[in-house]
Amino acid sequence: MNVDVAIVGAGPAGSRAAFCLARAGARVALIDGSHPREKPCGGGVTGRALALVADAVDAARLPSRRIHTARFVDASGGRSVAVPLDGGALVVASRTEFDGLLLDAARQAGAQFVAARALDVTRSPGGFAVDTGPQRIAAQHLIGADGANSLVRRRLARPFARADLSIATGYFAHGALSSEIVIELTADPPGYIWSFPRPGHLAVGICAQADAGTTAGDLRSRTARWIDRMALADGARLEPYSWPIPTLSAAGFRSLTVAGPGWFLAGDAAGLVDPITREGIYFALRSGELAARAVLSPGASHARYRECVHDEITADLATAARYKAGVFRPRFARLLVDALTESAGIRAVMADLVAGRRAYSSLKWSLVGTFEVGLAWRLLTAS
Repeated sequence: MNVDVAIVGAGPAGSRAAFCLARAGARVALIDGSHPREKPCGGGVTGRALALVADAVDAARLPSRRIHTARFVDASGGRSVAVPLDGGALVVASRTEFDGLLLDAARQAGAQFVAARALDVTRSPGGFAVDTGPQRIAAQHLIGADGANSLVRRRLARPFARADLSIATGYFAHGALSSEIVIELTADPPGYIWSFPRPGHLAVGICAQADAGTTAGDLRSRTARWIDRMALADGARLEPYSWPIPTLSAAGFRSLTVAGPGWFLAGDAAGLVDPITREGIYFALRSGELAARAVLSPGASHARYRECVHDEITADLATAARYKAGVFRPRFARLLVDALTESAGIRAVMADLVAGRRAYSSLKWSLVGTFEVGLAWRLLTAS
C-alpha cells in the first residue's frame, strides 16, 4: 500500500490527525491492531476537548456522565470540599466509546483503517515503511501516535526513560455509580488517587512516578483500601488495570523531541501529558491537528511543528512540572482544602484548572486575583 501519510496509533491523537488529513484530500493509512479499546484512565473529557472535535464528533452521541462537582479530600484531617463545575466543563466517558467516535470520523473522512499492529518502522528512499507482517505500507510522511511505549519514538528518536513515566493503576468498579469526581493528593509516593464516574462504573486509580520505588501491585492494594475507606464501591465488581503515562520534568519538556524530517510524534508518544493531573486527551487531539497541519504545509515543516507544540503545549506543561513537587506535599493538600473551603474565588480558579481552561503559567496571578491574598500566598508558598 502506498499513501501520503502513515499514522501509527488510532487513539485520539492519531484519529484526529487522520481526520484532518483525509478531509484535506491526503491519502492516509491509520494503523492500529487494538483500537478502539478501553484505556485505564479516568476518562475525563474537558469541554475544550469536545469543542475541538465538534466538527467530527457529535457530543450528544457520546455516552457519558456530565460532572457537576469535583471533591478534594484531605486524608490527614478527614476533611473534604466540593468544587462546583459548570455544566460544560467536564464529562466522563468510556474511552472505547470516545475513541470509537473519533476513529469513525476519520474513516468517514476517507482515512483507510488498517486493523493490524505495526511491527516495525523503517526509513525508505521515498519516506517511510510500516511493516504489519502481512502488509507493508509505504508513506512519504509518518505520524507516531502510538502511546507511551511508541514504536515510532523508539525507532526515530529515543524511548522514554523510566523516570519519564508514571504508573496509572487501579480498578474499574463495575456497577458503582456517582455524580462527582473525587481526588485525594498523596505524598508517599507523590501523586494522587481518583474516582471518576463513567456510565455504568467508576474508574478508580492512583498515579505515581514509575521510578518511585513502588510496584503496580502495591499501588492497586492502596487503591483498594481507599475504595473501602471512601465507601465508593460496595458490592461492585473490581476489574484491575495498569498503564504507563509519560510524566516529564521541566527539563524533560525543554529537551523533548517531537519531530524530525518527514515524521511527527503526537499525544502520549510525544510526551504531551499534564505532569500534575496526567490529563492528556486535549493535548493528544490538539497535537494531532498540529501534526496534520505541518504535513499539509509547504515542505511539511517539522521545525514549525516543534515551535507550535512548544508555544501551545509544552511551555505551560514545563511550568506545571516545576509546581509538581510542591503540589504533592502534605502541607499543600491541607492548605488546598482550607483555601477551597474558605474562598469562592479560589474554588473558581480550581474549577478552571479541572476543566483545562486555566494555564499554569498564569496560575499565581489567577490566585492573587481572587483578592484572597492571605490564602493565595499560603498556597503559593506551600507549593
